[in-house]
Amino acid sequence: MGTHNAPQISPTPTLLDALRELIGGRLSTSRAECEQHGRGESYHQALPPGAVCYAESTSEVSTIVKLCAAQRVPIIAFGAGTSLEGHVGAAMGGVCIDLSRMQRIIDVRPDDLDVTVEAGVTRTQLNAELRTTGLFFPVDPGGESTLGGMAATRASGTNAVRYGTMRENVLNLTVVMADGQVIKTGGRARKSAAGYDLTRLLVGSEGTLGIITEVTLRLYGIPETTCAAVCTFPTIAAAVSSVVSIIQYGIPVSRVELLDARTVQAVNRFSQMGLTETPTLFFEFAGSPASVAEQVELTQEIVESNGALGFQTAADADARSELWRVRHNVHYAMQSMRPNARIWSTDVCVPISALTQCIAETAEDVAKVSFFVGVVGHVGDGNFHLGLVVDPDNEAEMAEAEALNERVVERALALDGTCTGEHGIGLGKIKYMALEHGAAVGVMRLIKQALDPLGLMNPGKVLPEV
Repeated sequence: MGTHNAPQISPTPTLLDALRELIGGRLSTSRAECEQHGRGESYHQALPPGAVCYAESTSEVSTIVKLCAAQRVPIIAFGAGTSLEGHVGAAMGGVCIDLSRMQRIIDVRPDDLDVTVEAGVTRTQLNAELRTTGLFFPVDPGGESTLGGMAATRASGTNAVRYGTMRENVLNLTVVMADGQVIKTGGRARKSAAGYDLTRLLVGSEGTLGIITEVTLRLYGIPETTCAAVCTFPTIAAAVSSVVSIIQYGIPVSRVELLDARTVQAVNRFSQMGLTETPTLFFEFAGSPASVAEQVELTQEIVESNGALGFQTAADADARSELWRVRHNVHYAMQSMRPNARIWSTDVCVPISALTQCIAETAEDVAKVSFFVGVVGHVGDGNFHLGLVVDPDNEAEMAEAEALNERVVERALALDGTCTGEHGIGLGKIKYMALEHGAAVGVMRLIKQALDPLGLMNPGKVLPEV
């Protein structure tokens, strides 16, 4: 596997000519476009490819892969560029395949509660299209991500506590493999015992085994009634303990999001809100009017028994939208606390019973660092994030950030958790793979070798060097 220090492989003039013949003006070698395609939304340095191909069909992706493979040139898939762990950087140079123009919603099947889309369709675009059917797709990572990218990184988000992650909601994929062959990983049946589960293998593979060009997804009925609530607490431990109790009681909340006091402060400044600057939970409840009323009542009882300072509901659609707009903009709110810095966004996930301990101990670590750090979390499923707002050119600061990240990851792993709940590995968390998976990393390498023997698919990501 290569790394970002590895020799760069540039596409040859022969390859560029062949690509130009295939897609014409949709091939770019401009420095600005290559730079843009070499970074996501995080602190990781830009690692630009030598060329960008804007593909418009699975067959084009297949031909591009075949042309690159024939010349031993690395291939990196790109969706919306919202990744947080350096997934899209061209660690060894090569050609980027931008899938953002593949935006066809191929087939909506309301009777079967599923839909097939091309990889460049965004979650927002899909849900706008579905509105008239009474259905929606619930996985919501916050950014304007493409569904292909969400499948490739096994994305999750605010609704995971009720609806699950991409892992649970992808029925099958169309994938271009490393040799250009196009495969479909399964059918649309809700269960199958037929052979290896290639869908689950490729969901979360981060473009290292193949390039996802189509995704078939589960859909859900839009709930009859929806209600949101904001709840404040004196301490972050009290907030998290409340969530643990709510989940253990089996109250079917749709979303429950944690913001620590610093993050609330950032949100107030960025979104002109007047939230109380203490640890805060955002809830969403959905279902029939009677079940929503019951969920709200039970939740209020639990949070008050844990010392909640306030509990405010928002049944009105505009108020709810505003609340979740604020939550979705948290990344940018943190960024605004230090406009010329970059966000080092990291996440871990632990069993729900260990969450209070993990977050409380992490909050103690956070209080000791010299730069702004926000704590946010999809705490209903044991997942939380740190936003470290750092200057990548300040060596002492980056060392301090690295030490904090390491402590958080090691704490999560010691509690039988994972080094990343939803951001993925990319370049940023490779060093923790052996610590988390041990000998299983060797099995992953064998899979990589079998499916990508030339090591051309997004090299330098996910798997540590031998």
